[in-house]
Amino acid sequence: MPAPSEQYVLALDQGTTSARAILFDRQGSIQGVAQQEITQHYPQPGWVEHDADEIWQAQLAVARAVLRDNGVSAAQIVAAGITNQRETTVLWDRSTGEPLHRAIVWQDRRTAGICDEITAAGHAELFHERTGLVVDAYFSGTKLKWLLDHIPGARARAERGELAFGTIDSWLAWKLSGGQAHVTDSSNASRTLLFDIHRCCWDEELLALLDIPAALLPRIVDSSGEIATIAAEWLGAEIPLSGMAGDQQAATFGQACLEHGMAKNTYGTGCFLLMNTGRAPMVSSHRLLTTVGWQRQGHTTYLLEGSVFMGGATVQWLRDGLGLISSADQIEALAASVPDNGGVYLVPAHTGLGAPYWDPFARGALFGLTRGTTRAHIARAALEAIAFQSAEVLQAMENDAGQRLSELRVDGGAAKNDLLMQFQADLLGVPVVRPKITETTALGAAYLAGLAVGFWRDEAELTALWQAEHRFEPAMAEGRRTELFADWHRAVERSLHWAKAE
Repeated sequence: MPAPSEQYVLALDQGTTSARAILFDRQGSIQGVAQQEITQHYPQPGWVEHDADEIWQAQLAVARAVLRDNGVSAAQIVAAGITNQRETTVLWDRSTGEPLHRAIVWQDRRTAGICDEITAAGHAELFHERTGLVVDAYFSGTKLKWLLDHIPGARARAERGELAFGTIDSWLAWKLSGGQAHVTDSSNASRTLLFDIHRCCWDEELLALLDIPAALLPRIVDSSGEIATIAAEWLGAEIPLSGMAGDQQAATFGQACLEHGMAKNTYGTGCFLLMNTGRAPMVSSHRLLTTVGWQRQGHTTYLLEGSVFMGGATVQWLRDGLGLISSADQIEALAASVPDNGGVYLVPAHTGLGAPYWDPFARGALFGLTRGTTRAHIARAALEAIAFQSAEVLQAMENDAGQRLSELRVDGGAAKNDLLMQFQADLLGVPVVRPKITETTALGAAYLAGLAVGFWRDEAELTALWQAEHRFEPAMAEGRRTELFADWHRAVERSLHWAKAE
């Protein structure tokens, strides 16, 4: 148990499937974890929602639990940081603090039609130039437009300043501060389709195109700095909220990918591969995203990002949808029980495909089934699909950057799967490196918070704290790699534009 005199940084990690609170000490080591699952709501095919109040109550509960269970008082917490599922959209009443609708989750595809209308009207290039994003239902702006269009009276109330919009970071900061802080940082703002990543401010022209009142929007703050104060009523004492970043930007920071050209992949519900491109935004020619990594001390760091919608969620589907496994940790042994995929390929386009395809109408498909196919082959195909998707993103990223990666740093729940990590290294042809601390999303939020209050001196200290736990070296013959990719691409081609054919 932590010593009574020790000081810690508290990371509040609000992900797609759970709320977590993690205590970090000065060495960046974990000293306590509490976790609670979040209910997933699927009101229609392609729709995904969360209860924002449940998210708040769960996050508060785990924050209290991690302190209580580890004998730590709020007075020992020098700072707190928030990291969050990014594009998930909340609209709430400023006076009551009550949400007007369930939160629309980043995976939700209901606004694909709105995105098509924007593109048909010729505005896609403007959005891309200003925001670094493609026009896709993934992002918050069209979700917010949908809420304003479908909740009676919402747009008029928004124009009167009665309502507040935010991604999950904003929602939690609002609740933690007792309604005193309506804020977001640039990493989260840059995922909304409403934010000019060059000027680092909300863009009036884009707001007008989506008919979104500016009065709804949170104030932009640094990712590391004086953000808000957590009210004493929640944890027993006031605590500075001094770190805030979207989950993938936080994981990049936590992986100490702090120099130009360094990259990481997070294997969570989705997979997110990000490369540090330094102080200037890099425009992708492969439909990757340009995004703000973090802002601190007057400087903005930019990232290039590729997103895979179905990473760990593919394993969840095998468990909950098909019943092939009863727990996610069974998949590695099952997949390893066969020497290869037996010619089976799973394209997990259940909610469309992200980079580099950006096809919201693609749908999941399973190819190559024979009478000899077993559930082990399907399990292996599911793991391989995660690696195939990530490898395609990395190849596009290397082409954009004009440089070959020397290694890929990995984290997230599925990064603990040795079979998947070795296959990833084999597909990429570069080493895959897993750190000793794989909770890098929370660690990044903690680092951003701790830097702001002097708990850590500078980024050089954080780089020195990073340690590798395992290094997976590529071992696959080039011919075999080429053959596997060819079959994967055949499978993907057959899954594209499927929903349009209905």
